[in-house]
Amino acid sequence: MYVGTLSFDLLLGDVRSLKEKRSVVRPIVAELHRKYAVSVAEVGDQDLYRRARIGLAVVSGDVGHLTDVMDRCERLVAARPEVELLSVRRRLHGDDE
Repeated sequence: MYVGTLSFDLLLGDVRSLKEKRSVVRPIVAELHRKYAVSVAEVGDQDLYRRARIGLAVVSGDVGHLTDVMDRCERLVAARPEVELLSVRRRLHGDDE
């Protein structure tokens, strides 16, 4: 069994309130969950309206499949025009750890 995690640090575009922030972050979280069946949530910077931290986790029996899903998730977030992807932290955990 392998577990992969991604943490995205995002800078939001023209956002002036926490309500506007939710209208940007929630669709990204929902799309990641719907398209790739990953566990995903906003995990940090909840009090800052121009920054967001999104975390996700994937479980798979095949490391190749796990890497493919994580790559697709990263490309989806990077392609969103309303956010700037500042950094991505990727971790891979296996049975041997």
